[in-house]
Amino acid sequence: MAPTPLGFLDVDGPLNPWRAKPEKRPAGYTTHRMLPPSLYARYPGKPRAYVKPLRVWLNPDHGPALLGLGLDLVWGTAWEAEAKDFIAPVLGLPDLPYVDFGFDLLNDRGNGLHWKTKPLMNYAGDRPFCWIDDELTDRDRAYVAAHHPAPTLLHHVDPSHGLRDADFEVLGAFAARCGAAAA
Repeated sequence: MAPTPLGFLDVDGPLNPWRAKPEKRPAGYTTHRMLPPSLYARYPGKPRAYVKPLRVWLNPDHGPALLGLGLDLVWGTAWEAEAKDFIAPVLGLPDLPYVDFGFDLLNDRGNGLHWKTKPLMNYAGDRPFCWIDDELTDRDRAYVAAHHPAPTLLHHVDPSHGLRDADFEVLGAFAARCGAAAA
């Protein structure tokens, strides 16, 4: 039996359509104000009471839809472990593993690849995977295609809209091609 493909989830863009117009929250999304500990770290010495919470838009219907894809979901986001505490509960997702991007999170690797590309590939090992993100480039796609031994899908999501029905169809079709059983 083929291994279940991994599904690397980015938060900002696919799940939180951060580029949508501030006065027009996309349909189905709810507004959440979040203060993850990493946010405080960006403002050393600033009292917590003066740190502005992040506005995060999330669609609670996305959790069940993601769970129904037949993928082994993994947080592949700069939120890292904080995604399980802040994002997962709103979406109704279980305690998912996450990719630890290390101390140089968000830093340019100097090779033109997205800073997530190699860590995600390392995490996947020989397993098929899809990567759901709003920052994918053709360079990332070409690199993964040339260096990963299993099927992959690097799926771009418009950060103005977040995940839509058509995205779920593409992701489900990839999982089915890889032999994943729908949940």
